Amino acid sequence: MAKFKSKWICQNCGYESFSYLGKCPDCGRFSTFIEEVVQEKVEVKAKNSSMNIQTSASFNYTKIKDVKVDKTIRISSGMEEFDRVLGGGFVEGSLCLLAGDPGIGKSTLTLQTAKNISSQNKKILYICAEESTSQVKLRAERLNADCDNLYVTQQNCLEEIIKQIEELKPDFLVVDSIQSVFSAAILSSTGSISQIRECTNILMRIAKQFNITTVIIGHVTKEGNIAGPKVLEHMVDCVLNFEGEKYKTTRILRGIKNRFGAVSEVGVFNMEDSGLIEIKNPSELFLSDRETVSTSGSAIIPALEGTRCLLLEVQALTGSSPYPNPRRVARGVEYDRLLQILAVLEKRVGLNLSKQDVYLNVIGGIDIIEPAADLGIALAVLTSARDAHINQQTVCIGEIGLNGEIRSVDNLEARLKEAQKLGFKRALIPKINNKTTRERISKINIEIIEISKITDAIKGAIC
Repeated sequence: MAKFKSKWICQNCGYESFSYLGKCPDCGRFSTFIEEVVQEKVEVKAKNSSMNIQTSASFNYTKIKDVKVDKTIRISSGMEEFDRVLGGGFVEGSLCLLAGDPGIGKSTLTLQTAKNISSQNKKILYICAEESTSQVKLRAERLNADCDNLYVTQQNCLEEIIKQIEELKPDFLVVDSIQSVFSAAILSSTGSISQIRECTNILMRIAKQFNITTVIIGHVTKEGNIAGPKVLEHMVDCVLNFEGEKYKTTRILRGIKNRFGAVSEVGVFNMEDSGLIEIKNPSELFLSDRETVSTSGSAIIPALEGTRCLLLEVQALTGSSPYPNPRRVARGVEYDRLLQILAVLEKRVGLNLSKQDVYLNVIGGIDIIEPAADLGIALAVLTSARDAHINQQTVCIGEIGLNGEIRSVDNLEARLKEAQKLGFKRALIPKINNKTTRERISKINIEIIEISKITDAIKGAIC
C-alpha cells in the first residue's frame, strides 16, 4: 500500500520543505509554497492497458567499444528555419519542449509542423489539453492543416492519453500543454510542480521506449522563464523558446538546449493570416526600415546567433536629464554591459554622461548576449552624445576591455561575409594577429580597418 506524506513545494523553482516558508531559500520568491500530498511510490498506467512502461534499468554492462550506434533518423518539420534550430529536423524518439508567451503562436507552429509531417506518411496525434477539438479544427482550416494522418483528441488525463497512444501508435505526438495534463495517481493539483515533473517523466519514457517523437508545449512566467520545475528543462532533449513582440508580426524561434545540434540557433518567422511564413534572410528584414541617410546614434553590428550571423542595428539616444540620477535604459542588451561601456567611454574617451539619460535599443527584438557588439554600442552612444554619425556602409565588430582596448572576436570571417552580402563596404575590426585569419579575410571584398583602441575606432568610424 502506498504511503502518503505532505510537503510544501515552491511553485517557482521546486524547492521542497516539510513546513511552510514565507520566502523560498532557493529562488528568493515570497508566498510561492503550496502544500502537496505526495506518494512515496507512484506508478502510472492506464486501466485495461497493455502498454508496459519500463521503470527500472536492466543491469547489463557493455564495453563502450562494443556499443552499436544506429544512424540517427531525423524527421523534417517541413520548414527550413525550424529544421535549422533543431539541427536538421526532429530526431525520432526525442522529447522537445516548446515554450513562449500566450498568443505568440506556439499552437500555430506545432499545427503547421504536424501538417508537414503528415505529408511524409507519418501518423500524428494532437492532444488538446486546453482547447476543444472544434477550436483546433478552426485553426487547422485557417492553416489548411486538416489532413488524413492528423488525429486530435481533447484529453488532459495522463492515463487516458496513454491508452490513446497505445491504440493509435502515432509516429509524432503533440501535447498542448503540459501544464494542463494531470495524473490521477498524483494527488496534487493540475499544473503543480509534482504533476508537471511526473507527467513529463512518463511521456519521456514513452517517447524513448516506443520511439515516438514528442513535442510538449509549455507556459512561461511573467518574467519570461519556463513555468514549472527547472528539472523539466533537464529531462527533455530539446528546449525551444518562441519569442516576439506582442504588437509586431516577427517571431523568433530560439534553441536554448539541443542534445542533437547547436544551441542558441535561431529561426525567424513572420506571422500572417495564413500562418507562420519563414524569413530566409533575417538581416535584410531587420535593416529594411533603416534610414537611407546617416543619422547620429546608430551603428550596425554583425551578431552571431548559433551558427547564423545577423546584421542588427543598434540605436542610442542621449539627452540632458531632469532627474538627479540620470536614467539608463537598455533593450536587447544586458543592462550591466551598457553601464560598463559607459564607464569606459567616460574614463578612456572623456565622454561625460553623468547628467544625461542614455537609451539603447536593438532593432528587431533580438537580445544580444555576445561581447562582440560592444564596439557598435559604444559608437552609437558616442555619436548620439556628439551629434555625429557613422558612415552608412560601415559595420562595427569588437569587444571593449576596461582599458579601452579592442579585443578579438570569434568567427570574424562569417561576420564579414554577411556584411559583404548585404552591400556594406567598410568594417571596423580588432587588430588581427593570426596570419591564417588575415589571409582568409583578405579574400573578402570589403575594406578592413583594424583598430586596437576605442580612440582609434572613433577616428576611423565617425564622419
